[in-house]
Amino acid sequence: MRIAQIAPLHEAVPPKLYGGTERVVSYLTEALVEQGHDVTLFASGDSQTSAKLEAFWPQALRLDPTIRDVMAPHMLLLEEVRRRADEFDVLHFHIDYYPFSLFARQPVPFLTTLHGRLDLPELQPIFNTFNDVPVVSISDNQRIPLQQANWLQTVYHGLPENVLTPIKDVEPGYLAFLGRVSPEKGLDRAIRIAGQAGMKLKVAAKIDKADRAYYEEVIKPLMALPHVEYIGEIGEAEKREFLGNAHALVFPIDWPEPFGLVMIEAMACGTPVIAFNRGSVPEVIENGVSGFVVEDEISAVAAVKRLHTLPRAKVRAAFESRFSSKVMAKNYVATYEELLRQKHRTVLREVNAS
Repeated sequence: MRIAQIAPLHEAVPPKLYGGTERVVSYLTEALVEQGHDVTLFASGDSQTSAKLEAFWPQALRLDPTIRDVMAPHMLLLEEVRRRADEFDVLHFHIDYYPFSLFARQPVPFLTTLHGRLDLPELQPIFNTFNDVPVVSISDNQRIPLQQANWLQTVYHGLPENVLTPIKDVEPGYLAFLGRVSPEKGLDRAIRIAGQAGMKLKVAAKIDKADRAYYEEVIKPLMALPHVEYIGEIGEAEKREFLGNAHALVFPIDWPEPFGLVMIEAMACGTPVIAFNRGSVPEVIENGVSGFVVEDEISAVAAVKRLHTLPRAKVRAAFESRFSSKVMAKNYVATYEELLRQKHRTVLREVNAS
C-alpha cells in the first residue's frame, strides 16, 4: 500500500525531546515500512526515518528562531500534499482539522488522527460542518465531546518493543513524574503523593513558556522539598533508566487526557502506573495488572503501598499484548483498508447511478 504520513512541523520525527504526536508518527511510520508498505513521510528536514522523507522545512519549527508564523509552513505543506495526492493510496494526517476543507474536495482517501483534547467549544462548529470527514480517535474517551464526528476507529498508540525495555534485577527506590509542568498534569499532586507515601519523587518535565508563571508561583517552591529531585526535560535515550528504575510512574492528571503516551512508556519498562481516573486512563491501565487507577491523592498513596502486588514482568506483558507499534500499525492498516472499501463502494454507487 502507498501511504503518506503527514506530520506536524513543530518537532522533528522523532522529536529530540518532548513531542508525543511526532514520536507516535515515527513509530507508526517505521512499523508500516517494516510490514512492507511504501511509506512517504512529510515532516521537517531534521527528521530520521526509513521511509521516504519529504523534508518540508529545514528543521523543526520549535528550533528555528526565524519562524514567527508557524501556520505558514503548514499551509504550504497541505498544498504540496494536495498536488501529489494521486501518488498515494491513502493520506494519513496528524495535523488536527487543518486538512478537512481542502482534502474533502479531492478523490484520494484520507483520514486524520486527532491527537489532542476535543472538549473545546470552538471545535463543535468545525465538526458540525465537517461531520463526514473520516477521523480516528486515540481512545474511546476522547470521542465523547464530538459524537457528531465521522469516527472510523479507535487506534491506541504503540511503541517499538525494543525501544524501552525492563532493567534486570531492578531495586526501585523512587516514584517518577514524566511529562509537562502544567496545572492539568498534576505535578503538585505527585509531589504531595510521594511525600505522604514517604518516597522520593524524581521529576523529568518540560516547562513551556505558557506555563512558566504557573511553575514559578506553584511548582518552584515545592521543588525545594527534600523528597523532590528535578531532572529537567529528557529525551528518549534517557527514559529507560529514568522509568525502569522507578517504583511507579505517578500520573495524577486533572483533565480528559486523550491517551497519555508516558503510561505505555512506563509499562514497556515493566514499571507500573498510578493514575487518576480521568480521560483515557481506564482504557490504558488495567487496574491491578499494569497499575492502579485511583480517584484522589489518598487512594494514590494507598496504591503506592500495594505496588509489590504487581509483578513487573506482567506489566511488560500487558504492554506487549496491547501497545506495541506492530499492533498499532496493524490496526491502522485495517482502518486504511476499510477506508478504501468505503471509497470503492461510493464509486460503484456513483457509476450505477449514472
